[in-house]
Amino acid sequence: MGRKRDEKRQIKNVTEPNRILSYFKLELWPLTLVTVSGILYNVGMLAGPYFEGQLAQRLLDIFKGEKDFYSMVRLAFFYLAVILMVQLMRSIKRFYVRRFANNTSRNMRHMLYNSLVNMRKDELEQEGLGPVMTKAIADVDACVEGMRKFTTEVFDTGVVLVAYLALLFFYDWRLALLSCSFTPIAYFIAGQLKTRIAYYNGEYKKSAGRLNNATMDRISNGVTYRIYGGETNRDIAYESHLKDYETRAVAANIWENTMQPPYNIIAMSGAVLIIYFGAKNVLGTGWTSWNIAAFTTFLSAFTKMALKSSKAAKLFNSVQKAQVSWARIKPLMKEYREPDTRTSIDFSQPAKLMVSDLSLRWPGCAQVLKGISFSGDPGQIIGVTGPIACGKSTLGKAFIGEVPYHGSIRVGDRELSQLSDYERSRLISYMGHEPELMSDSIEENIRLGEERDITPYLQAVCFDEEIAQMPHGAATTVGSSGIRLSGGQQSRTALARTLYNARQILILDDPFSAVDKITEQEIFKNLHMLTKDKIVLLISHRLYLFPSLDKVLFLDKGTGIFSTHEELMQVNGVYQKLYQAQAEGGGQNES
Repeated sequence: MGRKRDEKRQIKNVTEPNRILSYFKLELWPLTLVTVSGILYNVGMLAGPYFEGQLAQRLLDIFKGEKDFYSMVRLAFFYLAVILMVQLMRSIKRFYVRRFANNTSRNMRHMLYNSLVNMRKDELEQEGLGPVMTKAIADVDACVEGMRKFTTEVFDTGVVLVAYLALLFFYDWRLALLSCSFTPIAYFIAGQLKTRIAYYNGEYKKSAGRLNNATMDRISNGVTYRIYGGETNRDIAYESHLKDYETRAVAANIWENTMQPPYNIIAMSGAVLIIYFGAKNVLGTGWTSWNIAAFTTFLSAFTKMALKSSKAAKLFNSVQKAQVSWARIKPLMKEYREPDTRTSIDFSQPAKLMVSDLSLRWPGCAQVLKGISFSGDPGQIIGVTGPIACGKSTLGKAFIGEVPYHGSIRVGDRELSQLSDYERSRLISYMGHEPELMSDSIEENIRLGEERDITPYLQAVCFDEEIAQMPHGAATTVGSSGIRLSGGQQSRTALARTLYNARQILILDDPFSAVDKITEQEIFKNLHMLTKDKIVLLISHRLYLFPSLDKVLFLDKGTGIFSTHEELMQVNGVYQKLYQAQAEGGGQNES
């Protein structure tokens, strides 16, 4: 628990989550250890070329009879001890670099997921499920991998290059300048490929998002396609997305990964000059006087430096790839929003609902409803109905903040638009006409983390006997979006969840659409008993229960009439026709 609190406190300290530097600042302690161990390790890398030169010279001295074999053994053991210390520093550096990467991945995902959780539903739908999945998983991974490589190569390439260069300049500064002149060419080529790599990686990410969308569509709507014979067309479309993804993935990887051998060749070209001019130094006819140890040390240091520098060129390409991913997730990296649970409302006291002169309009669209007024007292069930597309569901979504409204919705003495998300969630329970089940067990879909017994609520929605017949009972997993349950079972699970978590006001949007008439009547009777101190807005196009409701709000042509069923039958011809048509057709007609 203490560690989780520390992590949460750390996340809240990200003041500028849309800046990469903010995530480096969060990990100052691991990065400090990386810095110390990285410097010691990479400076210690000079021991390799130095001792290789000394060992070569010692072997020559032994052949000449100037040194004995045991001096070679002592030198080798000393070399081994130094290398062990250097590798220990490397191990420490690698451990804390990985820890930095893991923490950064967690931090970025916390910020990204918090942003997604606090986005409006219409904004999420506009973003698209496939692209969101790609950004939340692949793009975060690519971005963190770029940060990890950058952090690693700052030392494994940057520091060690400086160390090797200093060693080369110490032995022969002219030959050092000449042999190292090829390395900038590799860097120049890497820089020229920046635009191309960014373009192909951007297209690859977009293609991955489209493929994810197609995959989710194929899974979610597989039964529908099978029933209506649309599988072949969807398979062809899916194969098209898959082929496009493969093509773009190959193109992105080719430009990033196939350039390493050319970088190596370019950087190692200076070795030819070292062999030629270094031999002159050994013979005493070059720029300086060398022995075998100096020549071996210089050549070994250069080859190690050239390999490191060629990897730095590839690092540029990896960072460019990470920049593409960062550009995709940056708009979603917003300041951490912790749920505000502060409130002065007494949620235990039933309150009256008063809706006055309500007007609803989706952003950027025409007005849906205007001048809607009605009221409700605790214990009342109010029916909301009307012709198809009259605004019934839109009205329900206004109560949960999904649709902005003008006018007034008051619960007690509180205006709904002035309440926080937390306060609204304590006052209103909502069941949409889509169950929106989690890919978890039936009981967890109902409990949502609470620990109370769910049996009374399963009985209330007439689902207890069916669950008893399931092998795992209420622990049965419902699958993605409830795919393992029938439509009626999905809606009853969602209704049980709403009743289990019932607040002062319940918004039930078409809760009985997937159950038969007898089951509907039984559930309605139980609903009436469970909500004696609550206000229920029952949104439905099935009207045969409406004579039993306390009041009815009839929506038609953008306006509404609030009355009783009996009065509406007398004064409103459209309502009368709808009710009579359903009564004559067995209560199943929609219009």
